[in-house]
Amino acid sequence: MSNVKYSYEQLKRFCNDAFVKFGFTVDEANQITDVLLLSDLYGIESHGMQRLVRYHKGIEKGLIHVDAKPEVVFETPVSAVIDAHDGMGQLVSIKAMNMAIEKAKTTGMAIVSVRNSNHFGIAGYYAKMACDQGLVGFAMTNSEAIMVPTYARLAMLGSNPIAMSVPAEPYPFFFDASTTVVTRGKLEIYNKLSKPLPDGWALDENGKLCTDAQRVLKNIVGKNGGGIVPLGGDTELLGSHKGYGYGMLCEIFCSIFSMGITSNHTHIGGKGGTCHGFMAIDPKVFGDPAAIKEHFSTFLQELRDAPKAEGAERIYTHGEKEILAYSDRLKNGINVNINTVAEMKDLCDYLGMDSVEYLGNVDFSSAKQSSYK
Repeated sequence: MSNVKYSYEQLKRFCNDAFVKFGFTVDEANQITDVLLLSDLYGIESHGMQRLVRYHKGIEKGLIHVDAKPEVVFETPVSAVIDAHDGMGQLVSIKAMNMAIEKAKTTGMAIVSVRNSNHFGIAGYYAKMACDQGLVGFAMTNSEAIMVPTYARLAMLGSNPIAMSVPAEPYPFFFDASTTVVTRGKLEIYNKLSKPLPDGWALDENGKLCTDAQRVLKNIVGKNGGGIVPLGGDTELLGSHKGYGYGMLCEIFCSIFSMGITSNHTHIGGKGGTCHGFMAIDPKVFGDPAAIKEHFSTFLQELRDAPKAEGAERIYTHGEKEILAYSDRLKNGINVNINTVAEMKDLCDYLGMDSVEYLGNVDFSSAKQSSYK
């Protein structure tokens, strides 16, 4: 058995109860869970349930302060800086994007930058928040250094994802991608599956291409050198410098504007220090929002209707696959890797929750040793 299928409601109950056990309020637990499970519903396994170990360890090590209260430390009509005081990333990020949305509704556009935070889940969740209210949403975050800059051999930037969501019909444009070839979470999944990494994803401590997920992950944690390559790979010939540059754009909106910690200094000395950036734009500053939406929807449909490559059955626009995955998983359930389920069982044992009640009678004989051990 490599996966166990659970309904959305089962996982929601498990997560809500677990985060309350950690010390979060019911409302806070609901917010964190909503971000976490949207990732699994969208088919982004790397940032869903399998992130529970990271949050538990972050709380246990003191990187995440359960009782932290975000503080607005600088503000103008079109901008703000929030100090998360080492709180949970999802909580300060929802506050920050809501702040950007409200400002944008008044001024037309707004940017909010956050410092001293922690992992916030998928960036696309927050871009979607703005889009759901008829605005254009941007969200980005730095992270622990995992990206090796072009011609370097030490990770200096995070995965530094950039997300954007724009209203359209029959569904919104939704783009959410790291500026590295893949995220750290993808390496964690390959490690759980004991599979070699595809060629061209990662580098070892000497700056040479490496397919050993466990080795690369250990090097990232130990700051030993190596990591994941930027979008474009490890050479300028294929555009490595472009992914490196996109990562820098993200860093500017997150750690530089907020006067926070840059990726290469996060997760050092018992402090997370992750920084985020959020932007909301009201289309009315460009004219009639309905006309703009219709114009964009027409172009998206033209993309889907473009001549297809030989052997291709369908052309997707960004966000289309997520919508399809969302509908399927709500109806048919969410597959959770057996190794992640083993981690969930250990979390139940740690928090005093009945694992059979939440997870059922699961055969763990095929699971690797849990990350809790």
